[in-house]
Amino acid sequence: MILYLIRHGQSSNNLLAEQLKDRAGPYPFETYMKQRVAEPPLTKLGEEQAERLGSYVNGMAISRLYCSPMLRTMQTIRPLAESLGCNPAVWIDLHEHGGVFHRPGVDVEAVGHPGLSRSEMSEMFPNYRSDVIGESGWWQGGEEDLASCHARAVRVGEELQRMARESGEDESIAAVSHGTFMDSLLKALLGRLPGIDFYFNHHNTGVTRVDFSPTRMPGRLTVTVRYTNRVEHLPNEHMTY
Repeated sequence: MILYLIRHGQSSNNLLAEQLKDRAGPYPFETYMKQRVAEPPLTKLGEEQAERLGSYVNGMAISRLYCSPMLRTMQTIRPLAESLGCNPAVWIDLHEHGGVFHRPGVDVEAVGHPGLSRSEMSEMFPNYRSDVIGESGWWQGGEEDLASCHARAVRVGEELQRMARESGEDESIAAVSHGTFMDSLLKALLGRLPGIDFYFNHHNTGVTRVDFSPTRMPGRLTVTVRYTNRVEHLPNEHMTY
C-alpha cells in the first residue's frame, strides 16, 4: 500500500504566524496565542495551493481519501476529491496536536471548542463521509498535550499497518493532515518517538510518500519513506510554512 501524506494549505493561523515572524525582535508567541483562532479556515493562497494540489494528483491511482475533521483539511482535500472522483472520509485521529482550542496567553488555561458538528460538515461538504462525527462536534476538553498526540500517532500508524496488510501492494491512499501530527506519525511508523532531536517539516500542501511492503515473514511489513515534503506543484511565491 502506498500512503500519500499531505499537509493542509495555508490557514489564517499560518498566515498570522508568518506575519509576526517578519517583525523585528524575538518571536511574539504570546501575541500569536491571543490572535489565533480555534478553527482557522484556508486563506485565499491556501485555497490556490489546494487547487494546485488537486491538479497535481490528477492521474494518480488513489482509491481512498482521508482527512482530519478540522476545517482547513476538509477545505484542502476538496479539489483532490473532485479531481479523483473520490469521496473523502473523515478520520478524527488525523487532527492536529492540541485539538480545537483557544488559549489567550502563555499561562492561561486553554478553552476547548467542539469543532464542526455532523450537520455542519454535511452542509459544507455534502459528499464527505462524516458519520463518525456527532451533533455535538468531535473535540472534548482543552488543549491536547504532546504525549497524547504521540499516542494518537501510534494508533494511526497501527491502523495504517492493518490497512496495508489487508489491501496489498497495489492500493494507494491519501490523507490530508497537519504539520506536527504528520511529524509524530512518521516517527511512529519508523519507531522513533518521541524524537525531539529532529523534525519532519512540511510546507503547506507538502506531500510525503510512504510505502508499506510485505516481507518474507507473514504479517510483517517494511515501511519505506520514498520522499518527504514534495512541493513541485507550487511556484516559489506560493510556498508557505
